[in-house]
Amino acid sequence: MPSTPANSDLPAAPDAPVGAGLLDALQHQVAVFARRAEQTRLGGVGQARNSMDRAAYLLLNRLDLEGPMGVKALAGGMGIDSSTVTRQVAPLVDSGLVKRTSHPEDGRAVVLALSPRGLTRLEEVRSSRRELMARVTEEWTEEERESFTALLTRFNLSLSELMAAVADAGPAS
Repeated sequence: MPSTPANSDLPAAPDAPVGAGLLDALQHQVAVFARRAEQTRLGGVGQARNSMDRAAYLLLNRLDLEGPMGVKALAGGMGIDSSTVTRQVAPLVDSGLVKRTSHPEDGRAVVLALSPRGLTRLEEVRSSRRELMARVTEEWTEEERESFTALLTRFNLSLSELMAAVADAGPAS
């Protein structure tokens, strides 16, 4: 496993912190990750670097993976408010990356779909981000990449579930 460079602003983590120490180390590393991700916007490398914000990337990616859908379904799948999706989608529609179309079964309803231009742009950004991940993990084994991906996925799912439970519980009385 690669060691932390001596000139890094990251404190050296103890070899085997336990209890509160482990949780302190985890929350610190998550905070550092969030800062690094925001600094680089995990935008990738090359011309596509830093050219698509996180919200746009996640919206376009979901539309690509799941197909056309309404604002409410898109918001629900992302765990955010419909008003937030509406606000985030507006510039994507204006720039031609997303198109509004009629629902195939209910012509009165509107669905959002990834446009051909949006798909092309998404693929450029994906490629750039893929290259960044390759560079960042170039000294990792395939097993380390798989393990990190599985753990990060599990962490994100657990965080989403917790946030959903907190939102469902409503304000504390």
